[in-house]
Amino acid sequence: MAEKFASERNIKFLLYEVFDVASLLQYPYYSEHSVEMFDIITDTSMKIGRDLLKPCLMEMDKEPPEFANGTVKVHPVVRTFMQECGEGGWISSIAPFESGGQQLPHMIDFIPRFIFAAANYSASVYPMLTTEAALLIESFGSEELKNTYVPNMFAGKWQGTMALTEPQAGSSLADIATTAEATDKGYYKMRGQKIFISGSEHNGVDNVVQLLLARIKGAPAGVRGISLFVVPNKRFDEQGTLVPNDVNVTGIYHKLGYKGCPICQLSLGEEDDCRGYLVGEPNKGLGYMFQMMNAARIGIGLGAAAIGSAAYYASLEYSRERPQGRRSTEKDPTIPQVPIIEHADVKRMLLFERAVVEGALSFLMQCSKYSDLKMVLTGEEKEKNALLLDLLTPVAKSYPSEMCVWSVSQGLQCLGGYGYCDEFPLEQYYRDVRIHPIHEGTTGIHGITLLGRNVSIQNGKAFQLYLEEINRAIREAEGFAELKDYASELKDATAKLEKTTSCLLSIAKEKGQDVFLADATLYLELFGIVSIAWQWLLQAIAATRALRNQLTEEDVLFYEGKIYTFRYFFGYELVKIEGLVKRLSRTDGLTVDMKQEHFFDGM
Repeated sequence: MAEKFASERNIKFLLYEVFDVASLLQYPYYSEHSVEMFDIITDTSMKIGRDLLKPCLMEMDKEPPEFANGTVKVHPVVRTFMQECGEGGWISSIAPFESGGQQLPHMIDFIPRFIFAAANYSASVYPMLTTEAALLIESFGSEELKNTYVPNMFAGKWQGTMALTEPQAGSSLADIATTAEATDKGYYKMRGQKIFISGSEHNGVDNVVQLLLARIKGAPAGVRGISLFVVPNKRFDEQGTLVPNDVNVTGIYHKLGYKGCPICQLSLGEEDDCRGYLVGEPNKGLGYMFQMMNAARIGIGLGAAAIGSAAYYASLEYSRERPQGRRSTEKDPTIPQVPIIEHADVKRMLLFERAVVEGALSFLMQCSKYSDLKMVLTGEEKEKNALLLDLLTPVAKSYPSEMCVWSVSQGLQCLGGYGYCDEFPLEQYYRDVRIHPIHEGTTGIHGITLLGRNVSIQNGKAFQLYLEEINRAIREAEGFAELKDYASELKDATAKLEKTTSCLLSIAKEKGQDVFLADATLYLELFGIVSIAWQWLLQAIAATRALRNQLTEEDVLFYEGKIYTFRYFFGYELVKIEGLVKRLSRTDGLTVDMKQEHFFDGM
């Protein structure tokens, strides 16, 4: 099995040469950190990934969680890893100092998340969920809730997770039916069911804390009547002892991949004694939950890119070592075979993997920088970064999720028949990565969010800010002779995106929402391709600038590899927008007009 799963060299290239993470140190909020500390975090993350997580990757897949007698047993590494994450401050890394956190930039926090997920995605999910749940309590919970739950969660002793989905309410949160009945004792009695809840019960921690959406009895219908609750699997009794909280696991799902983390179905209040604790104000729960949901969505994109990274390095290693065939110009069958990486089509597949993975990671780090600047800036600049982050979150979730399914598939293809066998990790990566376009909102939902809401935020202000960001990169690239033509290509693609957006908004007025949103997923795809092209232009600028210096042979190869991958993306991927633009400019409403009866194909 391939040793390498992520590139420390690429991570540091993005941090320091593309996004200048060191510039954040000028702000008081981040001033206690240093570049040296950032490097230690990266190096330590790689060591944990290599020594603790990667060795049990396949074992966690082949020996998934077991459910028996109402309890869920997970791989022993989960408890070890959660303890490591608690003691090392990995769970609390972005929390402020006064909350017991490390107050790290989001850009730096992304690095261990990416590395851990590349080493072992299933294991990485446990601390990630706990971080976001704890931060949600920190943001909106009472002092009592913070003091009761957050320290144990930051310490890795208690798991955090979020419980939204119900049998009748997946993406349609307006249809949530779980109820909360007020008492005069400071808690609510909870009753209902939740499904597809990651890590919602297991023996890798001492307790699991659900951040749960429910409807207080008598609340308004729809999303306006949703409240947020802390619902622990175990609660403290009057003597301060942890006792069961009437949260029952009724089963775990047997999945295609991502098998190392249990996905549970929960039943609340079977004995009428499930206690929930209100977070914030009644009927404002969905707004609160969006903090965790949006963070989780970007985290899903990061996880997909991480699995794509592991698959890329596994297929790259195999392609370098596997001899097969000879060059097309060589007719002598007696000469030695060449490694398959010598074949142009294999290089094309590897370039596709690298272009998707490194482009996606760059885009995710771009979003993380917006998060960091939103934290430290004020006024108009703060609003600008907040708007950009809001606009781009659906893309940050969906482009890596969708494209890394294709990327891992190409990696598997490099291995041929061996890729389809479980003695190599590609088949597991292919199964593991397939969940990402589904959970935390399907791709279709994010397409509707981007087109139906985000591009129109503040009369299109967020979208215009996004175009300005791309045009700034284009202007910079025009200063390099080697990049002028590519800058022109991105300028043309951006103009087509802007024109298509305007066209679709006109369709909304002329033909209504159904036709307007019918191809929202295709619009999301178009938006994603242009966004990743922007990121590759930024990387090409940094690489071109670096190549003008005196470099070692290894550095020259690295930067030239970046330029080849950049050229690949523009030559093979950016051109795909032509068909999308053509389709999106049509107003025939084909998928709206077709009736379900038209799928009839005989008895």
